[in-house]
Amino acid sequence: MKHKKRFRLICLGLMALLLAAAVLLSTVGEATNLQVDGQTQGNREDYIKWVDFDVTYEALNQAMKLDISSHDSEHPLDWIELLAYLGAKYGGDFSRYKEKDLNAIAERLTNGETMEEITKDSKYYSYYYEAYSAVLGEFLGTYEKEVPSESDPEKTEWKEQYGLKVFSPIAKTFPFQHYDDFGASRNYGFSRPHVGHDMMAATGTPVIAVESGTVEIMGWNQYGGWRVGIRSFDKKRYYYYAHLRKDRPFHADLKEGGVVKAGDVIGYVGRTGYSANENVNNIDESHLHIGLQLIFDESQKECNSEIWIDFYAISRLLQQNQSEVYRVAETKEFYRKYDFREPNLPGQTSS
Repeated sequence: MKHKKRFRLICLGLMALLLAAAVLLSTVGEATNLQVDGQTQGNREDYIKWVDFDVTYEALNQAMKLDISSHDSEHPLDWIELLAYLGAKYGGDFSRYKEKDLNAIAERLTNGETMEEITKDSKYYSYYYEAYSAVLGEFLGTYEKEVPSESDPEKTEWKEQYGLKVFSPIAKTFPFQHYDDFGASRNYGFSRPHVGHDMMAATGTPVIAVESGTVEIMGWNQYGGWRVGIRSFDKKRYYYYAHLRKDRPFHADLKEGGVVKAGDVIGYVGRTGYSANENVNNIDESHLHIGLQLIFDESQKECNSEIWIDFYAISRLLQQNQSEVYRVAETKEFYRKYDFREPNLPGQTSS
């Protein structure tokens, strides 16, 4: 994986420079904050410019387990705090990850120390906390999920729980293959690194909304073919689903400006793209390209320095929560089998 190693080295070097710049900007920002209508307005340029998300699946999974298992305890653990602490410790390089390091910081917090006390002399902890919060901020939480009734399997009931409330982008029981291809070379149109994650699956495989959000765009793009862009409600994450099926790429209920729930079917895997003409299959093998862009300032949404992160480890984590679907024969559309509710989701009814 030479391409990935080179890409990582470039990213790590760039991140080091940007971290130093961030510290300088923060210092300048403290001196240049303005009072507007009684509120402090910071330097508008003082936002994160780059994130190299190198957190491994093993670290994500163990931190998540610690968070969930301690949720109702006297000293609940925050998985983002744990990962940010390790990020600062490792300089963002999780190839150095050891589970004992995670367990050690978890034990200190469980014994009553606070992360503020532990990281008071850490130069970069705040950076990693903000960066990792942008990636993972809405992944864990309390939600309600429709499940088969324990008393009558023919009926369903609502169950409230705390845990992973985002879903795998491929529907449950549908096979796929993938590997970490972030940074691989692409040359259609121009030479560039691959800034998404490819999940190889059969044409027609239902594509699932990872997170609840708003459909910002859907339609044709010569690189991504039929594609959908969904923005998280906190505006930090933009999910890009591309190379959808020819002729009927999108779910019938999907519309631009509409709201989707995590776990909804939004479209179908295909191999469209690499063509200026619409509805063309120019990709050799059918697959879902999924990209995750981080946005700390709206100017980053479409620019020459967009922040796309490696989704591979996240996609492995999300396989623990797959959306079960069923097919309606008359329309040939797939729908989620069990409904889902979470706080602040527009248009939902509470139980």
